[in-house]
Amino acid sequence: MKIVLFVVCALTCILAAVSSFTFDPALDEDWISWTSLHGKQYGKNEENWRRITWQKNLKKIERHNLEHSMGKHTFRMEMNHFGDMTSEEFNQIMNGFVQRTPQSTNGPRLYQYDVVEVPQTIDWRGQGYVTKVKNQGCCGSCWAFSATGSLEGQIFKKTGQLISLSEQNLVDCSLGNKGCHGGRVEEAFKHIQRNGGIDTETSYPYTGMGGQPCRYNPQYSAANCTGYKSIPEGSEPALAMAVALVGPVSVAVDASPLTFQFYHSGIYHDYMCSSSKVNHAVLVVGYGSYGEGQAVQNYWIIKNSWGENWGMNGYMLLAKNMNNQCGIASYAVYPLV
Repeated sequence: MKIVLFVVCALTCILAAVSSFTFDPALDEDWISWTSLHGKQYGKNEENWRRITWQKNLKKIERHNLEHSMGKHTFRMEMNHFGDMTSEEFNQIMNGFVQRTPQSTNGPRLYQYDVVEVPQTIDWRGQGYVTKVKNQGCCGSCWAFSATGSLEGQIFKKTGQLISLSEQNLVDCSLGNKGCHGGRVEEAFKHIQRNGGIDTETSYPYTGMGGQPCRYNPQYSAANCTGYKSIPEGSEPALAMAVALVGPVSVAVDASPLTFQFYHSGIYHDYMCSSSKVNHAVLVVGYGSYGEGQAVQNYWIIKNSWGENWGMNGYMLLAKNMNNQCGIASYAVYPLV
């Protein structure tokens, strides 16, 4: 109901702006090409305000990229399949991570680490730990994709088999979460532990819809977990240690800035990205750096769940060791198997 009311209010505001906004005829062919490319179909009264939103977003993207060419930014933006969505609408629908209360640094599940030498760069994608990029669709189930991603990595580490796990299983069955209306990665791990397993993607395919009955079948269960461990809140060194020694780690970030919505390439860094108010769960699959000496730029390799048309074929390089950019280390966790 809250989402419906939000969308109605958003549409009312957009429609009110239609009369004062003029289409740029030079963009007519681009609009037609974009809607065709992404299979967009609109109702009779919807296309005008979708076009307006798309045009405004395009202008912001072009301005950002012009500034990037002048050396003002470390990353580029690009129009993608989210182009007809306002930032408010996008965040309401796509970003479904629910923050927990701040974790205790003395908690029994806290990741304990000794400072040891770890690789300068690591990328678990090339070592068999990471499944293909998935797409959550118009469902706030990012928490489920992040959870399966880190569990897939740990199962591979233990068995040598990379098996794609079912996010829909979690959306339908994890009672501690709210399906397409958001959730927490830890609650997903708790559910898997209590349930005694999670089905494969093949046996329980993703529909991107909530409110469906749980169809878990232990016959097709491919993974289990015995608990989870949290990374000390806000500690990027601890996160790097965990990624290097454990494997892919579930994290949450602030994905609310428009720059995140239309990120395309380069190392993402935006001063408007909050380090404490996170709203989207993703997966850290490695880290690395560009340059040398004073010009070195460190980054995290982020696997997202918005499909391959977003970012670098579904991935992002996010600034590392820059005051916990976007809250990358604020809610990091991985499963125990």
